[in-house]
Formats: sequence, C-alpha cells, structure tokens
Amino acid sequence: MSNPLVALQELGQSVWLDSIRRSYLGSGGYLAKLIDAGEIDGLTSNPTIFEKAVGGSDDYDAQLAELAGSNPRDALWAIIKSDIREACDLFLPLYRSSGGTKGFVSIEVDPSKAFDTEETVSDGLMLFRELDRPNLMVKVPGTEPGLGAISRLITEGVNVNVTLLFSVPRYETVAEAYLEGLRRRARAGGDLSQVASVASFFVSRVDTKVDEQLGDGHPQLATVGIANARVAYASFQRLFSGPDFAELAEQGARVQRPLWASTSVKNPEYRDVLYVEELAGPDTVNTMPESTLDAFRDHGVVEDRVSGAGDEARSQLQRLAEEGLDLDQVTKELETEGVDKFVTSFDAAVETVRANLP
Repeated sequence: MSNPLVALQELGQSVWLDSIRRSYLGSGGYLAKLIDAGEIDGLTSNPTIFEKAVGGSDDYDAQLAELAGSNPRDALWAIIKSDIREACDLFLPLYRSSGGTKGFVSIEVDPSKAFDTEETVSDGLMLFRELDRPNLMVKVPGTEPGLGAISRLITEGVNVNVTLLFSVPRYETVAEAYLEGLRRRARAGGDLSQVASVASFFVSRVDTKVDEQLGDGHPQLATVGIANARVAYASFQRLFSGPDFAELAEQGARVQRPLWASTSVKNPEYRDVLYVEELAGPDTVNTMPESTLDAFRDHGVVEDRVSGAGDEARSQLQRLAEEGLDLDQVTKELETEGVDKFVTSFDAAVETVRANLP
C-alpha cells in the first residue's frame, strides 16, 4: 500500500512538518527519519512550538545552563536559532538535490514588529544573514505594513514565508508584493532563481469563527475555510500563469506557492484529515503537526481537489454572503487576532525561558 504522504508529493504538493524540538534533531532523529522516508520536505516553526518544546522537556537544560544570567528574550532567540540552524542543515542535502525547490525551514520574525515595515525588514535581513543558510525562510506576517517588507526582503534575496493570510484580496496583494520584489531584484541584476517564497493561507481558523456564526446544523459547516482557500488557489493560478510572471520566469523566478496552514481539525466531529484531503493539489504546500501527519499517513486519500474548483467555491461563498455572512469582517478579525496570538505566544515563550534559566 502506497504512503499517502509520499503520494501528496507525487501530486505536486510539498508536505512540511509544523513542529520542532531539539530531540527531533540529529542524524538519527525524528526529522531525519521523516526526510529519509520521503514523507516531508520542509518545516515551519512559531513561538508556540518553541514555548512547548522548552517548557515540556529537559532537552534545553544544557544550553539554558550556558545562558545563565542572560536576558530571557535573548536566551529564547539563542535557542530558536540553534534549533533552526540544525534543522536547515538536516534539510540542506534535499534543498541541493532538488535544485532549491525543497528543503525549506521557516523562522518567524519578532511578531511584535508585525505592523512596522522597517523593523520587519531589519529583523528579516538579520536572521537570514546570521543563520546563513540558503534554505532558511523568514516568516513575515501578511499585514499591510508587511507588504512593503515582503518586496524589500525578496529584492535582497531573502526567502520569505508570508504568514497569517486569511482573505483572498490580501493574498492577491501579497502575491503582487512578491512579484514586485522579483522585478526590483531583476532590475538590480540579482539572481531570481535563488530566492523562494510561499504564501501561508490559514484554513481551520476561518471555519472555527464562521461555524459559530452559521450555527449548529448548517449544511456549510467546516466548508468555508476550504472554499476560501480554493478561491485563493484560483487567484494563484491566474497570477502566476499570466504575462507578468512569464517574463520573470524566463529569468529563473519561481512561483510563490500557496501554503495551507492551520490544517489540523479542531472539531472532533469532522474527519481528522479533512483539510489535507480537500486541499491537495499541485504547486502547493501543506504544513502539519505530528498528529495530522500521522493520521494522513494512516488513512489519507490523495487526489487533486483544488484545480478547477475555484468557480464553485466562489459561488458557495457568494450564496453565504447572501445569507448574511460577512467573510471580509471575519478575515479582518482573524488577522488582528492572529498577530495578537503570536505576540502572546512569543511573550509566553520568553517567560518559559525565564522560568527555566538557572
């Protein structure tokens, strides 16, 4: 029986692990085994993941001892950079053998700077240069101030994972910001083939909020996040098959793949691999926590369910709008909440480090 995780990649979708902890690293560790099995080809991280990793194990005791007396925020960054650098090295052979299309590892800029373009650019450049790994991706929130940061970081050759995307209009402006960064890089004589980007579109969080509004028993429960993502995918196909991108592609530019984030199922009444199955398709990425990865390996069904699905998805959302669903308002709230959650998680991670410093 074929492995559904491998089948996803044969379909053209990258599978990334949305988790990291020090015990996963090393030549014979969990990450290496997943890579060797061909089940994943990338990794994402966030402050919540590091808070749980540091607070839930003794893996970091030795480094924390070395950091005794440090500012807890600086100590957290030292821990994050150490893990991310080692993860990049584990994925580096895959990055090289794939010609730079696989093997990316994402690190997040300080989320408190999500609404400050200059600080985000400065943070992104610092992380990319300090870690000095070609397969590092810097996570930049897709807020309005983040748009300028995306273009500038791409111009500088920094790989960018644009995160916290909830609405199709914002996704489209993010894609345009990526294209603008490529154009500027081309004008400056930069190598377009050496820069990559993904646009992280959140799925289950949309359903969590929308389902509360629709109410129990509504026939569209747990479908709006999927429809929203499918409309975004249709926009991706249009934007990256047109003349604007064709000229850049001739110079070696890569498409900015949509990445489906927040794909673990929050409601136990729904199929636990719902958001992976319904968003399988080429030129995409799905990042999953361990539980979703295990579930999909066990019983996932793989077929392209995003190509050509945009029109029906758009019609579905239009019908719900006529019923009174204001998806624009929902997605605006989710963006604000998303940034707040990342800041809260980062602060919690700092406090966890503070509590564990000798």
